[in-house]
Amino acid sequence: MKDTVRGQVVTISTGLVPYGHGGWRIGPLVRYALDVCGAASPRVCVMSTAGGDNPADYLRMLGAFERTGVIASHLSLFPMPNVPDPRELLLDQDLILVGGGSVANMLAVWRVHGLDTILREAWERGIVLSGASAGAICWFAGGTTDSFGPDLRLFDRGIGLLPHSYCPHYDTEEQRRTAYQRFVAAGALPAGWAADDGVALHFVGGELVDVVADRESVYAWRVEREGAGATETMLEPRRLSG
Repeated sequence: MKDTVRGQVVTISTGLVPYGHGGWRIGPLVRYALDVCGAASPRVCVMSTAGGDNPADYLRMLGAFERTGVIASHLSLFPMPNVPDPRELLLDQDLILVGGGSVANMLAVWRVHGLDTILREAWERGIVLSGASAGAICWFAGGTTDSFGPDLRLFDRGIGLLPHSYCPHYDTEEQRRTAYQRFVAAGALPAGWAADDGVALHFVGGELVDVVADRESVYAWRVEREGAGATETMLEPRRLSG
């Protein structure tokens, strides 16, 4: 039986990578999250609420786990839950992997279905929580979002398992860096972390314990309020093999 470590979150920024003719496979950051689980044949549930539960997303996500030894399932909430008991499904996993999209819409739907409470229970039981973009921001107090339009806005309605803030796409989306630092400087968001694309952050019990990357020249950043502004401190990640 695997040893269970409670309170684990792995934020990723690139999960699936192209493979073959129109197919996808899991990338190094998802493999890292799977390794964190500590299970020989991990049970993984994927969720794409932030993308409106698009069936094509699930086909791509589930297909990426084929022939990997992973026992994969999914939880869809539109137009109704695809399983009789979402709690039973989620609490039977080693890893819950959440896709990107609209974090504001996702959290609203989750709360209607009581998933915010269920996911907290999963976290407390030692089930690893992971995801990219919206699927990473959701575990924190808040972050930056384009849920309301192309101009980035404040999002401060996260589940709050981690009492910090988080900003994805720090190096690839023009507004992210300035918007995130502005919100932290104003006190609208607590201090937190930002991640370039290709970087994963591993938290245990609210503490950052590891930073890894699937490529060169990308970084994580600690962003904190200082006076009337914000400061950032670069964190060098460990490079994972492809």
